[in-house]
Amino acid sequence: MGALLSAGDFERVLGSLHGIDVCGTLRAIGKTVFAETDPHELIRRYLAELDVLVGGSSVFNVLAHCDYPRRYWPAERVGDYDDSDFEEEYRTVFRTLASSGRALEINTRSPMASVSQLRWWWEEGGDAVSFGSDAHEPSRVGDRFDVAVDVAEAAGFRAGRDRFDFWRR
Repeated sequence: MGALLSAGDFERVLGSLHGIDVCGTLRAIGKTVFAETDPHELIRRYLAELDVLVGGSSVFNVLAHCDYPRRYWPAERVGDYDDSDFEEEYRTVFRTLASSGRALEINTRSPMASVSQLRWWWEEGGDAVSFGSDAHEPSRVGDRFDVAVDVAEAAGFRAGRDRFDFWRR
Protein backbone atom coordinates (compact mmCIF):
# COMPACT_ATOMS: atom_id res chain seq x y z
CA MET A 1 0.00 0.00 0.00
CA GLY A 2 2.79 2.41 0.89
CA ALA A 3 4.41 1.95 -2.53
CA LEU A 4 1.14 2.66 -4.30
CA LEU A 5 0.53 5.80 -2.26
CA SER A 6 4.08 7.07 -2.65
CA ALA A 7 3.72 6.78 -6.43
CA GLY A 8 0.95 9.38 -6.47
CA ASP A 9 0.53 12.97 -5.40
CA PHE A 10 -2.33 12.80 -2.94
CA GLU A 11 -3.57 15.71 -0.87
CA ARG A 12 -5.39 13.46 1.63
CA VAL A 13 -5.53 9.75 2.18
CA LEU A 14 -8.43 8.35 4.19
CA GLY A 15 -8.21 5.28 6.35
CA SER A 16 -11.31 3.29 7.19
CA LEU A 17 -12.54 -0.08 8.40
CA HIS A 18 -15.50 -1.86 6.84
CA GLY A 19 -15.20 -5.37 8.21
CA ILE A 20 -14.04 -7.43 11.17
CA ASP A 21 -13.15 -11.02 11.93
CA VAL A 22 -16.17 -13.09 12.94
CA CYS A 23 -15.32 -16.67 13.89
CA GLY A 24 -12.16 -16.63 11.76
CA THR A 25 -13.76 -15.07 8.68
CA LEU A 26 -13.47 -11.46 7.57
CA ARG A 27 -17.04 -10.18 7.44
CA ALA A 28 -18.37 -6.93 6.06
CA ILE A 29 -20.14 -4.76 8.60
CA GLY A 30 -23.82 -4.74 7.67
CA LYS A 31 -27.28 -5.91 8.63
CA THR A 32 -26.36 -9.60 8.27
CA VAL A 33 -23.44 -9.54 10.69
CA PHE A 34 -25.51 -7.49 13.17
CA ALA A 35 -28.25 -10.13 13.00
CA GLU A 36 -25.73 -12.85 13.88
CA THR A 37 -23.84 -11.02 16.64
CA ASP A 38 -24.65 -9.08 19.80
CA PRO A 39 -24.75 -5.48 18.48
CA HIS A 40 -22.99 -3.97 21.49
CA GLU A 41 -20.22 -6.56 21.32
CA LEU A 42 -19.88 -6.02 17.57
CA ILE A 43 -19.38 -2.26 18.02
CA ARG A 44 -16.82 -2.86 20.78
CA ARG A 45 -14.91 -5.32 18.61
CA TYR A 46 -15.08 -2.93 15.66
CA LEU A 47 -13.68 -0.05 17.71
CA ALA A 48 -10.92 -2.27 19.12
CA GLU A 49 -9.95 -3.26 15.58
CA LEU A 50 -10.15 0.37 14.47
CA ASP A 51 -7.65 1.24 17.20
CA VAL A 52 -5.32 -1.48 15.85
CA LEU A 53 -5.67 0.00 12.36
CA VAL A 54 -4.87 3.53 13.54
CA GLY A 55 -1.94 2.39 15.67
CA GLY A 56 -0.55 0.03 13.06
CA SER A 57 -0.68 2.09 9.86
CA SER A 58 0.74 5.46 8.98
CA VAL A 59 -0.32 5.52 5.32
CA PHE A 60 -3.44 7.61 5.90
CA ASN A 61 -3.82 11.08 7.37
CA VAL A 62 -7.59 11.19 8.01
CA LEU A 63 -9.63 8.53 9.80
CA ALA A 64 -12.91 8.21 7.91
CA HIS A 65 -16.31 7.37 9.40
CA CYS A 66 -15.09 5.99 12.74
CA ASP A 67 -18.66 4.98 13.54
CA TYR A 68 -19.34 3.19 10.25
CA PRO A 69 -21.28 0.27 11.84
CA ARG A 70 -23.82 2.71 13.24
CA ARG A 71 -25.34 2.80 9.74
CA TYR A 72 -26.55 -0.75 10.28
CA TRP A 73 -27.46 -0.59 13.98
CA PRO A 74 -30.58 -2.76 14.55
CA ALA A 75 -32.63 -0.20 16.50
CA GLU A 76 -35.82 -2.21 16.00
CA ARG A 77 -34.23 -5.08 17.92
CA VAL A 78 -32.09 -3.38 20.59
CA GLY A 79 -33.19 0.26 20.74
CA ASP A 80 -31.54 3.41 19.54
CA TYR A 81 -27.78 3.69 19.20
CA ASP A 82 -26.25 5.59 22.11
CA ASP A 83 -22.69 6.90 21.70
CA SER A 84 -22.22 6.93 25.44
CA ASP A 85 -22.47 3.11 25.55
CA PHE A 86 -19.13 3.07 23.74
CA GLU A 87 -17.49 6.23 25.07
CA GLU A 88 -14.36 4.55 26.41
CA GLU A 89 -13.83 2.61 23.18
CA TYR A 90 -14.21 5.78 21.08
CA ARG A 91 -11.85 7.64 23.40
CA THR A 92 -9.24 4.91 23.02
CA VAL A 93 -9.34 5.23 19.21
CA PHE A 94 -9.28 9.03 19.46
CA ARG A 95 -6.26 9.03 21.78
CA THR A 96 -4.35 6.81 19.38
CA LEU A 97 -5.35 8.95 16.40
CA ALA A 98 -4.58 12.24 18.17
CA SER A 99 -1.14 11.03 19.25
CA SER A 100 -0.33 10.41 15.58
CA GLY A 101 -1.22 13.99 14.56
CA ARG A 102 -3.90 12.92 12.11
CA ALA A 103 -7.42 14.26 11.56
CA LEU A 104 -10.87 12.79 12.13
CA GLU A 105 -13.46 12.90 9.37
CA ILE A 106 -17.01 14.08 9.93
CA ASN A 107 -18.83 11.88 7.46
CA THR A 108 -22.15 13.27 6.32
CA ARG A 109 -23.70 9.99 5.25
CA SER A 110 -26.44 9.12 7.69
CA PRO A 111 -26.14 8.90 10.62
CA MET A 112 -23.75 11.75 11.14
CA ALA A 113 -21.09 11.86 13.84
CA SER A 114 -22.40 13.34 17.05
CA VAL A 115 -21.27 16.41 18.92
CA SER A 116 -20.39 14.04 21.78
CA GLN A 117 -17.97 12.10 19.59
CA LEU A 118 -16.30 15.29 18.40
CA ARG A 119 -15.99 16.59 21.94
CA TRP A 120 -14.36 13.29 23.00
CA TRP A 121 -12.02 13.66 20.03
CA TRP A 122 -11.12 17.18 21.22
CA GLU A 123 -10.71 16.07 24.86
CA GLU A 124 -8.39 13.24 23.80
CA GLY A 125 -6.09 15.69 22.01
CA GLY A 126 -7.57 15.70 18.52
CA ASP A 127 -7.14 19.09 16.94
CA ALA A 128 -8.40 18.70 13.36
CA VAL A 129 -11.47 17.48 11.52
CA SER A 130 -12.30 17.18 7.86
CA PHE A 131 -15.60 16.70 6.06
CA GLY A 132 -16.54 13.85 3.77
CA SER A 133 -19.82 13.05 2.06
CA ASP A 134 -19.08 9.39 1.22
CA ALA A 135 -21.16 10.22 -1.83
CA HIS A 136 -20.24 7.50 -4.34
CA GLU A 137 -22.12 9.67 -6.89
CA PRO A 138 -20.95 13.07 -8.18
CA SER A 139 -24.34 14.68 -7.53
CA ARG A 140 -24.13 13.77 -3.83
CA VAL A 141 -20.70 15.28 -3.11
CA GLY A 142 -21.10 17.80 -0.30
CA ASP A 143 -24.48 16.52 0.87
CA ARG A 144 -25.33 17.77 4.35
CA PHE A 145 -22.10 19.74 4.80
CA ASP A 146 -24.20 22.52 6.32
CA VAL A 147 -25.24 20.13 9.10
CA ALA A 148 -21.64 18.89 9.50
CA VAL A 149 -20.49 22.49 9.96
CA ASP A 150 -23.09 22.94 12.72
CA VAL A 151 -21.88 19.76 14.46
CA ALA A 152 -18.22 20.79 14.17
CA GLU A 153 -18.89 24.28 15.50
CA ALA A 154 -21.00 22.94 18.38
CA ALA A 155 -18.01 20.80 19.38
CA GLY A 156 -15.64 23.79 19.26
CA PHE A 157 -13.97 23.42 15.86
CA ARG A 158 -13.55 26.36 13.49
CA ALA A 159 -12.80 26.74 9.79
CA GLY A 160 -9.20 26.56 8.65
CA ARG A 161 -7.25 29.02 6.51
CA ASP A 162 -9.26 28.24 3.38
CA ARG A 163 -12.22 26.10 2.38
CA PHE A 164 -9.98 23.06 1.73
CA ASP A 165 -8.11 23.20 5.04
CA PHE A 166 -8.88 21.08 8.09
CA TRP A 167 -11.12 22.63 10.72
CA ARG A 168 -9.24 23.15 13.98
CA ARG A 169 -9.92 23.68 17.62
